[in-house]
Amino acid sequence: MNRRMVLGGAGLALASPMIMTRAAVAQQTSADTSMSIDHAMPPETHRFNVGKFEVLVVKDGARPSGKPQETFGTNQTPEVVGALLEANFLPADNFVNSFAPVLVNTGSDVILFDTGMGEAGRANGLGRLAEGLTAAGYKREDVTIVVLTHMHGDHIGGLMEGGQPAFPNARYVTGQAEYDFWVDPARAGTPAENGQKGVLANVKPLAEKMTFIGDGGEVVSGITGMAAFGHSPGHMIYRLESDGRQLVLTADTANHFVLSLQRPDWEVRFDMDKAAAAATRKRVFDMIATDKLAFLGYHMPFPAVGYAEKIEEGYRFVPKAYQFDI
Repeated sequence: MNRRMVLGGAGLALASPMIMTRAAVAQQTSADTSMSIDHAMPPETHRFNVGKFEVLVVKDGARPSGKPQETFGTNQTPEVVGALLEANFLPADNFVNSFAPVLVNTGSDVILFDTGMGEAGRANGLGRLAEGLTAAGYKREDVTIVVLTHMHGDHIGGLMEGGQPAFPNARYVTGQAEYDFWVDPARAGTPAENGQKGVLANVKPLAEKMTFIGDGGEVVSGITGMAAFGHSPGHMIYRLESDGRQLVLTADTANHFVLSLQRPDWEVRFDMDKAAAAATRKRVFDMIATDKLAFLGYHMPFPAVGYAEKIEEGYRFVPKAYQFDI
């Protein structure tokens, strides 16, 4: 009996056990993650394979973020930004920002890329990574490696839970340049000071278990780091390769599937070096488009996986369909 049958017409009498089961899952999730959870349903997840690697995408949350032109195309007029959105069937006066940490099970390691908002986001319906992992059959204790693409708050917020490491059996991998920038005392008194406070609270306590890599550094066999600086001083992306299949985890190289991809030269508020970020966007997505590589972007529309087609001055986002199923 499938779920549609259970919830429909003659199956109504059977719905209560399903509802009880969902409640029990929520209670179990709460117990497993030391969180207070009020959600009737677990967060969205999406699972597919890249060769022998199992990839699980978890929706840590999403939120309307207000006036798009205050974040994207800050060197353009609001009218120009709004017109591009409307040409792509999107509202000109608002956008939704979502967050997509990724778990990769290689068969010998369970590797988590970025950790979402964590405790700080839960009052606003975010920070649902651990809940999603549980719903997908993983425990926090299963994670053997945590990779940080960079150290903005929406990527490191889930590293700690109740003052303790959220992934107690994990070691950590991150870019050397990124870590060095954020822990440098010179950040005090600069616009990066608030970000540094998060790094000192969530990342630095784990430094003894960290491996620091640079461009071309290997996480494990088949997973390689690539420098993609600009969004942050040491922002890294990662190429997965198994059995001839590839996927590039582009993190925050492009933060909107229209405004960042179709207009890679447009400045983005959260890019710390805007010129370098634009150059990186073009370099990375030229590679992805030319080689017809699949990519997963942290802020792309969930499940955040797709392809980039070269068009005019930028790229068109083509969502994944059944390419990895056959």
